[in-house]
Amino acid sequence: MLSQIPSPPSITPSQMNLLRAVTAMAWSDGSLDREEADLIVNLLSSLFSAQPSRQQALRQELREYLMQDIPLEEVIPKLQNLEERELVMWLGYEVMRVSSRSPEEAKINQDEVVAYQKLVGLLDLSAEVSQSIEESVAVEAGCI
Repeated sequence: MLSQIPSPPSITPSQMNLLRAVTAMAWSDGSLDREEADLIVNLLSSLFSAQPSRQQALRQELREYLMQDIPLEEVIPKLQNLEERELVMWLGYEVMRVSSRSPEEAKINQDEVVAYQKLVGLLDLSAEVSQSIEESVAVEAGCI
């Protein structure tokens, strides 16, 4: 019996690296919550395409890759430029603050804090850039 060969991804290798880095942050606490998955596919589909019909198809495709938990140490070196590193930090911080595993738990748990600190170190961004990105996310979230 012939097995069906999966189609190649419709996203670029660079886009796949962004997806993998952000997905690694979402998995950092051992689980991928629905809120995290929804945020990732919605943000990245709109980032990867301006066409609503294409975004819908991308959301479906991106969900298929969310189960891949690839270590940050493997993904971050594949980022090609400063813009991608800044984007990964922004998306990672956004994903980290979006959900909690239980109603009693803080939105950002200790596992996520540790993973975020690792991410910041691996991205090797200046303190000013890091602070600016964190403030930007906080402003967008209405925390400031």
